[in-house]
Amino acid sequence: MEIRVLRYFLTVVREESITKAAEVLHITQPTLSRQLSQMEEEIGVRLFDRGSRRITLTNEGLLLRRRAEEILQLVDKTEKELLEQEEQIDGKITIGCGEIASVGQLPPLISAFHERHPLVTFDLYTATADHVKEQMDRGLVDIGLLLEPIDIEKYDFIRLDIQERWVVLMRPDDPLAEKEKITAGELAKHPLILPHRLKVQGELASWFGDHYGRLQVLFTSNLSTNAAMMVSQGLAYAIVIEGAVPFWDQAKIAHRPLFPNLTATSVLAWKRGQPFSPAATRFITHIKCFLSMA
Repeated sequence: MEIRVLRYFLTVVREESITKAAEVLHITQPTLSRQLSQMEEEIGVRLFDRGSRRITLTNEGLLLRRRAEEILQLVDKTEKELLEQEEQIDGKITIGCGEIASVGQLPPLISAFHERHPLVTFDLYTATADHVKEQMDRGLVDIGLLLEPIDIEKYDFIRLDIQERWVVLMRPDDPLAEKEKITAGELAKHPLILPHRLKVQGELASWFGDHYGRLQVLFTSNLSTNAAMMVSQGLAYAIVIEGAVPFWDQAKIAHRPLFPNLTATSVLAWKRGQPFSPAATRFITHIKCFLSMA
């Protein structure tokens, strides 16, 4: 006997009509009638006297009504106590991420969790995906928002549907800033700053093709903000993930997309089999539910 069906039963008792009860419950009258008939078959007794104007209870129905009210009061009390217990969870959750557009997924995710667990706080740790993954392996970061390509064999993850775009940073007064898109041949003529991550360099090598062997790589950099400081002084052009670039002062740093277009995806991941704090465990469950409904 399901709790849901007991609620149906009590609604019919209160309304004295299956039709009215179905309206209150927002289900169809045939569905409600079928549920009640199945319940009577399951317990082997007749619960209702179905009159032409209203429904009344048999003696067995009266007994079930008392017991159903007691059961549902206990269920409601238990759910309330569990919710109160849940709301008392505190602690700190550490999230590692890069300067990528997918970080924009975190505010609504965290906001919804914070409303339910106001005592939980967050530590936002910014680094490359490789370094965040190292911290996850050491148990210092709970959740990682990782830019692919990344080895996630040991992780559970959800791949996000945002396409991260690769762009070139330059000074606003640079001749390349007059172009809408930048090709590999144009970049091969100038000193460059490439991402520090080797897997990402492999992706860029494929994009550059035959030009890759002729590149003038002056720096590698793990975060785009530091690369932008070098670019602002005219030292080189930087190839970075677009991520936070639109939030910068466009009067100081310009950016243009690569052509052909080069994009990447990101994953929200946590280490499989890792013992987590109650707060982090609850947050992982929240991630799965929240993103499945998004």
